[in-house]
Amino acid sequence: MLDVNKKLENKNPQDVLNYAFENFSNIAISFSGAEDVALVDMSVRINPNVSIFTLDTGRLHAETYRFIELVRNHYGVNIDVLFPDAIQLKKLVSEKGFFSFYEDGHKECCSIRKVEPLKKKLSTLDAWITGQRRDQSPNTRMHVPLLQKDHQFSSEGNDLLKFNPLAAWSSGELWEYIRSENVPYNPLHDRGFISLGCEPCTKAVGPNQHEREGRWWWEKAEKKECGLHIESVDS
Repeated sequence: MLDVNKKLENKNPQDVLNYAFENFSNIAISFSGAEDVALVDMSVRINPNVSIFTLDTGRLHAETYRFIELVRNHYGVNIDVLFPDAIQLKKLVSEKGFFSFYEDGHKECCSIRKVEPLKKKLSTLDAWITGQRRDQSPNTRMHVPLLQKDHQFSSEGNDLLKFNPLAAWSSGELWEYIRSENVPYNPLHDRGFISLGCEPCTKAVGPNQHEREGRWWWEKAEKKECGLHIESVDS
């Protein structure tokens, strides 16, 4: 793993994607925000049949649902939409209501709406591609490698690998690519929503605020992860 990271460290994201597609056929892109649509744009040029999936938590902004459909039509791709387990969700809402996360933290809600559906999907893959960047969160992502073993979602007999082709990119580099290549993006970004998630847990940030400050703003900085990317460094 370290040798591959060393080999890819000075390569551009397209080179990382090329390596991923050349070495793994059972691989998919996790799609939701600006980083992911940039990866979709790059990937369809390399592999038009790339697999893409997204999580529908049931609490996304209306703009996000329209954006998913826009990307589907713009690139002519299929997007596998994942949903939370209805029984688990009904139990949570029945017992705690729709906004329990403001009182007892977002982990339980995110586990049901995001982590469990993702875990089920990843159990069918050998590798997945994410839009994690090191500058997204100095508290949790500053050491994200280009390639890592996903210890969280690996299982006995299945060592799942995770590619982070944009790890070394800054926010500025990402948006330079989006604008120069006319990549479609969620209109919420133009309204100050830099890091997007569920509607009740996401707000716009000011000019001098870090993008992650708009996520779970009522919690401490080191807790601003939903559980999809717990590990930042391969151990």
